[in-house]
Amino acid sequence: MMKIKGNLFIKSTILLIIGGFITKVVSMIIKIVLARLIGTEGMGLYMLISPTFTLLMGIASLGFPVAISKLVAEEKKNNKNLVFSILPISLGINLTIMLLLLFFGSYISNNLLNEPRSYYALVCIGFVLPFISISSILRGYFFGKQNMLPHVISNVTEDVIRLICLVIGIPLFMSFGLEYAVAFVVLTNVISELTSILVLFFFLPKNFTITKKDLKINKGNIKEVFDIGVPTTMSRIIGSIGYFFEPIILTYFLLKNGYSNSFIVNEYGVINGFIMPLILIPSFFTMAISQALIPNISKSYSQGHLKYSYNKVKLAIFLSLLIGVPATLIFEIAPEIPMEFIYNTKAGIEYIKVLAPICLFHYIQAPLTASLQAMGKAKEAMNGTLIGTFARILSLLIFCNMHIGLWGLIWSSALNMVVVTIHQYLHVKRALKN
Repeated sequence: MMKIKGNLFIKSTILLIIGGFITKVVSMIIKIVLARLIGTEGMGLYMLISPTFTLLMGIASLGFPVAISKLVAEEKKNNKNLVFSILPISLGINLTIMLLLLFFGSYISNNLLNEPRSYYALVCIGFVLPFISISSILRGYFFGKQNMLPHVISNVTEDVIRLICLVIGIPLFMSFGLEYAVAFVVLTNVISELTSILVLFFFLPKNFTITKKDLKINKGNIKEVFDIGVPTTMSRIIGSIGYFFEPIILTYFLLKNGYSNSFIVNEYGVINGFIMPLILIPSFFTMAISQALIPNISKSYSQGHLKYSYNKVKLAIFLSLLIGVPATLIFEIAPEIPMEFIYNTKAGIEYIKVLAPICLFHYIQAPLTASLQAMGKAKEAMNGTLIGTFARILSLLIFCNMHIGLWGLIWSSALNMVVVTIHQYLHVKRALKN
């Protein structure tokens, strides 16, 4: 039984890595298109609202995809009822966020982000979230079934559709102003996520039927999903809160210390629009490995197969480093090659050389965190994120007042990676100790 599941884990991992590679190529093309169509200033503006986007996605999803994946993998529930019990709650949360953005978007853009042009993009986030939530819940269902093909196909299709929309739409909206173009970039997620949902529906079994029993809300299912999802979401929200305050802290203290707004926006755009996406390319594949790991570890750990679970965690870390180490060597030895090839610029190369080796910690962080969640130890994973976020914010406050420009962001990011990874590793080791 465990051998069969082990083989399924390998097959799922390989499929997700292949799909991840294709998706990452398309995503990098999207980055190139964005960089060249809206420019450095536009990328800076988009990156300024990205932490808010990430935070709201975490709140909107409330950890439902991970919880559904875990519960479906255990094969103890009516899976259709599980999904339909959660969908109304998810949509209610999304509607609330949408209304809050409509009322408070202006305050966030003017008083927190100190960039009035970000208002339209912030409001557009509200319209995108319901589609992202539905898509994520459906993916959680297929992950629990250890059927990764729907996820791979939907992801690739989603990115291709988004790329087409960007190429066609950005030049049109640029004529109205940069802020409208950035808002359109956010709105393209509606079309791409809707496409993803349709693709996922296509992969449902041909004999798939829905009965009244499936549609009846089950409070027991809701409670179990919340028991798993809330700590998982809190972990993401805590991390997102850190990223939300990041541009606020940076702009406030750097402006106070004499740096110009244009310098901050441009450098922030280079780091978060060019540098971080580039050196975190391997983490996309490690996330794919982690997604395949969750249902596998969930079942084996619940059955008491600690040695099997331990070996799967080791394998996931090995696969993550197998991808991460060669990438790190390239970023460290010749960072100008990928920078010029992808972004047609050398801006920020000095940041890459410092962050690249530290990102090895980040590459193995995802499978460690996924393992904790799969073993029902989401609270421990949340605590790791909390400690890392506290270290990140505190160090950022210190570094921003040391007159080292955006290097403060680089060093606080590095500290966060190291602290969180070490914490997760120690708790995984403790949980699997025989």
